[in-house]
Order: sequence, then C-alpha cells, then structure tokens
Amino acid sequence: MQRGYDIVLFGATGYTGTLTAEYLAENAPRELRWALAGRNIDKLEAVRAELAEIDPDRPTPDLLPADVDDTASIRTLAASARVVITTVGPYAEYGEPLVAACAAEGTDYVDLCGEPAFVDRMYVRHHATAQSTGARIVHACGFDSVPYDLGVLFTVGRLPDDVPLHVEGFVRAQGTASGGTLRSAVGAFSDPVGMITAARDRRAVEGGPKGRRVRIDRSGIPRTRLARGWTLPIPSLDPQVVARSAAALERYGPDFSYGHYGAFRHLTSAVGAAGGAAGMMAAAQVPALRERLLSLRSPGEGPSEEQLAGGWFTVHFVGSGGGHQVHTLVSGGEPGYAATSGMLAESALCLWRDELPRTCGQVTTAVAMGEALIERLPRAGVEFEVLRTFED
Repeated sequence: MQRGYDIVLFGATGYTGTLTAEYLAENAPRELRWALAGRNIDKLEAVRAELAEIDPDRPTPDLLPADVDDTASIRTLAASARVVITTVGPYAEYGEPLVAACAAEGTDYVDLCGEPAFVDRMYVRHHATAQSTGARIVHACGFDSVPYDLGVLFTVGRLPDDVPLHVEGFVRAQGTASGGTLRSAVGAFSDPVGMITAARDRRAVEGGPKGRRVRIDRSGIPRTRLARGWTLPIPSLDPQVVARSAAALERYGPDFSYGHYGAFRHLTSAVGAAGGAAGMMAAAQVPALRERLLSLRSPGEGPSEEQLAGGWFTVHFVGSGGGHQVHTLVSGGEPGYAATSGMLAESALCLWRDELPRTCGQVTTAVAMGEALIERLPRAGVEFEVLRTFED
C-alpha cells in the first residue's frame, strides 16, 4: 500500500499512548514514517517535544487531528496509514469508529483491548469488511493477550503434530492499574448480559473449526507444584483469544484444550483475589458504587516510575500430548504498561515490516504474526524459554 505513513499512533497523549510513543521513538527503524493522532494538537505537540529529546538526530513524528466524534477525521486517519495503533479506551465507548474505518480502508489495526464484548461485536460488524479489503484487525496486543496467545503457540510448537493437546497457563504478576484500565474493567463488569449476548452473536456468525475440537478448560486446579502454591481460573479475554488461535491453526491438533489460571504463593492471597474480583463485579452493577470505583483513578493517571521499575510478570505453561510434555516460560517487566507498550509497538512494527502469513479480517496475534512477533518481543523485554521437556 502507498500511504503517507507506515504507522499512526492514536491516543499518544494518554498514559499508555505516551509510553508507546516513547518506545517507538527509541526503538523503531529510522526510516519509519509515523505520526501521532488525537483531538488536542497542543498536547500532541508537547508529547512530540518530549520525543525529540530522546534522540535529537531521529526525525520526529507528524501530528494529525482526529476525534472519534468526527467520522471524517477518523476515516482520514485510517486512509493515511499502513498500520494504526490505538490506545483510546474504553474501547466499548470509543473504539468502533476506528475499527470500522480501518476495515473499510484496508488498514491494519492493533489495540490493547481486553474487553470481550467489544472484541465480539467488532467481529460481527466488521470482520467481513476487513476480509474484503485485506485489513488485519488485531485486538489484545498487550498484556491482554500476547503472553498467553503466543506462549501457547510457542508451547504447542514443541509438542507432536496431529495428536490431542492440552496446555495450562499459570500467571503471576505485579503491577498497578491506570485510570484507563480501571474504566475498561468496570465497563466490562457492568454489563454481563451484553457480554453474553455479544459472545452468542459471534458464535452464530463464526461457527467452529470443522473436523476438530477446541475447548477452554474451566475445571480449575486448586493446587499445583509448578505454580508453587494455589491457583484460580481467570475469566478473562485471554483464554478466548487462545481458543480462537487454536481454532484457526491446525497445528494445535485435532482436539485442543486450554486452562488459564492465576497463581498465588499463599491461600490467603488466592482467597483475597477471588473476593476482590467478585466484589468489583458486584459493585459495577450499582451506579453509585460504579462511580466510586471509577473515582479511584483519573483517566490518564498511571503508575509512577518506581512502580513501573518494580513490576514484573511470569506465565508458566505446561503442554502435553502424544506421550510428551513441555514446560515453557514467558516473562517480562511491569505488565500493564511498560511491557504492554513494547508489545503493542512491536506488534505494529511486525505488521508493517515483517514477512507474515497471508491473512485478513479480525485475527489473533498468533494467526497474524506468530513466530515473527515471538522473535521481536525480546526487544521489549518479553522472553520465551523452554524450561524442560520430558516423556509422560
């Protein structure tokens, strides 16, 4: 495609958007033609000035006016870029105009969305258009859900072909939520009926893999020596993304299942996490309590530099099939923002720069980028390792 820009970042003045812009300014190839987009040009100018200080010899990005309430500006943004990055959330409130524009213009799209209902609705409304134009619409390109989607792909690749496979992922992390993440989570929790309806509508359109079976294992594993403590199933977007990759890729075998768990050192921590999640879900149903939750952090407010420096995550995977087992590890720095901004930026660079499988429509990171993105992610501090292989 002949476009004015290789990558346009929408939302660069927000907390995660600024981190993503800084990552691109420090790590992108010098020949990258890129721009920052948003509704406040003065704030974008301030971000660009900060980027210029990172490397004065590197060309700074252009600035583009764009507002989700101005359809023409969003369509112009999409038409100007080969790849669009958006950090403007909650996506259920602000995301659809840009998805629609990218699908219509044949523009590749990446975001940080962890909102299941939004992802399902975008599939129903815009997947077919994106297929017709060649656009690749890739949601969840941060901590939701890159470590899990690509971690399972990495694990499956070290197991036998054409046999039933089962993989379990065990997550431990230390990080702090930003105001934007809090609003996205509360928004998702506040509409469980909408989430169920969106998932049902997607199933009716998408169907399942022909001649193969893919399942999410929700049975639960209360204790595991691998995770060194207690575990709880995590009802997040992540296992859905893994299952969609498995449905699309025959390498996952004729019968694939995945279990997704949070791992805790102590029982009290596991109980506290379960209680906190249940309390947040309950509070999100009550308008007054929902507003109180949202007031805990303002939009654009995020962790301090010290909190970013002290954050980390690990995801242990155990895969089995055909008489073989493999234990792998995906690990990185502060998950919600430091690692996420790098994962998001590398996803966009991967779509722009790398030789990738031919695909289009709404697809996952494993389907769209796969091994190419795994090879890129150590630049963002995200490592993939095989810890042990053994016979059952």
